[in-house]
Amino acid sequence: MKSSRRSSILALLGPGLMLAATGVGAGDLAGGAFAGMKLGVAVLWAVLLGAFFKFVVTEGLARWQLATGTTLLEGATLRLGPVVRWGFLLYLVVWSFGVGGALISACGVAAHALFPVFDDPSQAKIVFGIGHSLLGLALVWVGSFRFLERTMVILVSLMIVIVLVTGALIGADWGAVLRGLVIPRVPDLPEAVPWTLALMGGVGGTLTVLCYGYWIREEKRSGPEDLRSCRWDLGISYALVALFAMAMVILADGMTLSGKGATLVVDLADRLGERTHPAARLIFLGGAWAAVFSSLLGVWQAVPYLFADFWHLHRNRRSLDPASFKPYQVDTRGKTYRAYLIGLALVPLLGLRYDFQLVQKLYAVFGALVMPMLALALLVLNGRAAWVGESFRNRWWTSVVLVGVLGFFAWVGLPKLAAALGFG
Repeated sequence: MKSSRRSSILALLGPGLMLAATGVGAGDLAGGAFAGMKLGVAVLWAVLLGAFFKFVVTEGLARWQLATGTTLLEGATLRLGPVVRWGFLLYLVVWSFGVGGALISACGVAAHALFPVFDDPSQAKIVFGIGHSLLGLALVWVGSFRFLERTMVILVSLMIVIVLVTGALIGADWGAVLRGLVIPRVPDLPEAVPWTLALMGGVGGTLTVLCYGYWIREEKRSGPEDLRSCRWDLGISYALVALFAMAMVILADGMTLSGKGATLVVDLADRLGERTHPAARLIFLGGAWAAVFSSLLGVWQAVPYLFADFWHLHRNRRSLDPASFKPYQVDTRGKTYRAYLIGLALVPLLGLRYDFQLVQKLYAVFGALVMPMLALALLVLNGRAAWVGESFRNRWWTSVVLVGVLGFFAWVGLPKLAAALGFG
């Protein structure tokens, strides 16, 4: 009975917890720490708003899939034309290389901080990074979906508990924390607006939002009756992501940190050890490692779904008729899925020694634009009762929020685009 109950809870919450584990990586850790260092707890409201924005987008994705039986990629290709398919492939390849390299590097830095067995940090990053990438490849290759789901739930639970407990023990000004949550304001500091926007935009992943559709397929959620489960699942997921991001802001409040990305997180761990107890450093680093490795494992497991889905659409491009199209269940033991998994785990290893500036620049641009593109697609696809049914069509308030998401992320993304192209 107990085992059955645990299985039912995992089936209900598993996809959302996997989304949380995959979406929170080194960038979210560093982003929260950087915002806390620069702006303090006054901008905690931005974390809540960012989590709410992404909840609305992911709920819209789930609503489309449960109403039509097709993933968002399938639906956008069928309804909006082949340009979506080819634009998506370009985005997917660049994003995969960029995020893969970042995750491998972050795992290497976090592992070296926990086990400093190398004198040269650069060598340690390479050796540990390669080891983590190959471990992720092996786990996805041999593990079932249920095994990977359980593994990621354990990692994300470890990550969240450690960071929340550390945040609670740091001795924060809880009155200021409460004000930062309920009073939207931006401190009068240089570049405070860009830092606040970056904190809001960094909550809970970008392309990994699309992976949620494949995870709910694995859980056999396939009809309108499953929408309520998805809403509960996503609500809990984004609440945990928001708590995690807020804890990172609280931890870094008032600190002076150096470095960027995973190295900034390691510096934060050092400062925590100095302010509290040396054991706090190792405990926090354990949570940081769980965050970056669970994100790597989630990306290795989920992103090949996207390429396999694209490849199926490409091979059947001459017969893509919305009226007769049959949804495709990705085979995680199939050649297409596994070929992309191998490429995802191995090709970014080149970035540990070589700096591919063009790829990183494109990755930054595309990463800033994915959320407005998703919001625009959902405004169109879920806005037609003829496509999703009247009960699943966007309500007026959902459309207002999606327009807000589109405007906000375009506002955040366009300056990044201009800077990357040399105009900023």
